[in-house]
Amino acid sequence: MLPEKFFEVLNYEGVVSITTWSDNEAHVTNTWNSYLKIKDDTLLIPAAGMTSTEADIKKNNRVIITLGAREVEGFNGYQGTGFRLEGTADFIANGPIYDEMFAEFPFLKRVLAVKIESAKQLL
Repeated sequence: MLPEKFFEVLNYEGVVSITTWSDNEAHVTNTWNSYLKIKDDTLLIPAAGMTSTEADIKKNNRVIITLGAREVEGFNGYQGTGFRLEGTADFIANGPIYDEMFAEFPFLKRVLAVKIESAKQLL
């Protein structure tokens, strides 16, 4: 489902924006490209805080994630490219996925797991 260009972007550092919403109010938090892991069609993100994100997801599990890297060529020779991912999310606080992520990111308290439903290259 995810194009090769997406994985090229993950090879470079960049800011990842995670948008959630509930009660007619949007919330945005950030992380880094280097923290993202892909398992099948699920994006795994270490979460140390993200308490507002978690509160939103309990009411509405839809998320929009954007990320990019200037170093990866985009459309028509554009310097840099980015992606918009949409999907449903949940937090994982124990089990094999948590243990695997904790081994790499010992600062995490939970893992934000996003089942990717669509991925669109933006630039």
